[in-house]
Amino acid sequence: MLEATLDILGRELGKALWETLEMMIISVVISSIVGVILGFTLFTCKSKYFTPRPVLYQVLGGFINIVRSIPFIILIVFTLPLTFFITGTKIGPIAAAVPLSICAIAFLARLVESSLLEVDEGILEASVAQGASTYLIVKDVLLVEAAPGLIRALTVTIISLIGFSAMAGMVGGGGIGNLAIQYGYYRYESGVMLFTIILLVAIVQFSQWLGDFIAKKLSH
Repeated sequence: MLEATLDILGRELGKALWETLEMMIISVVISSIVGVILGFTLFTCKSKYFTPRPVLYQVLGGFINIVRSIPFIILIVFTLPLTFFITGTKIGPIAAAVPLSICAIAFLARLVESSLLEVDEGILEASVAQGASTYLIVKDVLLVEAAPGLIRALTVTIISLIGFSAMAGMVGGGGIGNLAIQYGYYRYESGVMLFTIILLVAIVQFSQWLGDFIAKKLSH
């Protein structure tokens, strides 16, 4: 049993890790850019220290709530036409990155908004009273004051994406999840299943430690 497990891991682990890395890099980069912008937009549309736009806030908030309410496995299937339109394929890590990015954008946007809401209103009020522009308030006040919270939000998003990327392996996304399903479940190689679980736990633990470390440094 051990020899069979080592043989499978020797042949398939490298490919699985690379596919997972592909999914993670694409979805993290896209969600970090779009999700943070969307989170800041939600905050500025709601905050009294900027120009309130309640209609835009409701529209964006409603879209985010819809995406977050859809189970990820269903979201993968639902977005298959969009995935094929963007990537030209419905399987593989590049295709899986599309629903992963959509899910992560909605998830991160809400966390970013929550982090910004925790910024001391007195600081914002003082900045507005001094005539600071919206750009300066965002750059020099919100980003600085909310930095630890934003890092924690990104950390939680990345950890969630690790789990979702494993789930994507069930529907042809490849990666570590596909390795666990194809060999650990369908071929009853329990050693492979156990190894993938341990590997995913280790990746999550490291991601959490790194995120906490960076957030702690920024809070000082």
